[in-house]
Amino acid sequence: MKDASIILTRDGSHSLASETFDTTYHSIHGAIQESQHIFINAAFRMKAVAQQELSILELGFGTGLNAYLSYLEAKRRGVAVAYTAIEAYPISLQQASQLNYPELLQRKPKAFLKLHQIHWEQEKKLHRLFKIEKLKSDFQQIDYENHFDIVYFDAFAPDIQPELWSPEVLEKTYRALKPDGFLVTYCAKGIVKRRLKAIGFLVEALKGPPGKREMTRAVKVSS
Repeated sequence: MKDASIILTRDGSHSLASETFDTTYHSIHGAIQESQHIFINAAFRMKAVAQQELSILELGFGTGLNAYLSYLEAKRRGVAVAYTAIEAYPISLQQASQLNYPELLQRKPKAFLKLHQIHWEQEKKLHRLFKIEKLKSDFQQIDYENHFDIVYFDAFAPDIQPELWSPEVLEKTYRALKPDGFLVTYCAKGIVKRRLKAIGFLVEALKGPPGKREMTRAVKVSS
């Protein structure tokens, strides 16, 4: 996103601040620790206990941090991951090259930059255990049926982009998940949890990352 500037969060990792949406891409308390807590610890690792293959949908590719942490976790655990990311406002490769995630995670930057270099609308292998397809689109366009084990719901907050948290979009994520699939999000607003419950999710309020009391995990219960 052209109007986004790099900021430093409290765990030492970078995030972006968007002028258009007047918000940051991650918690100011720590970008890496937020993503690790919500998406990896509360979803990826829970599913990887019993599965050697995972299909993940990310709504909001953003800086690529969630995809990068998932790539590292896939390699660490020997789990094969098929990753689909949807983003309407991609950041530039120049912006991505300035983000310090590989440095803080003590990795070479090649794989992280590759996530941003891969062309949109093309599925590519980043590693034998990790393939990714990035779709330049908005959330309203998703149309999958019983396809994913996990949805990373990482849109800007409901008061900033309410259309992305509409019952219609949440219903699409429900249909996209396999039975017993997880939707995880930093958002713990009552209206979002009520909508998830109305659709049919079993909603869990989990301890949030530093600086946030709660997060949400929603499970598509087997019928």
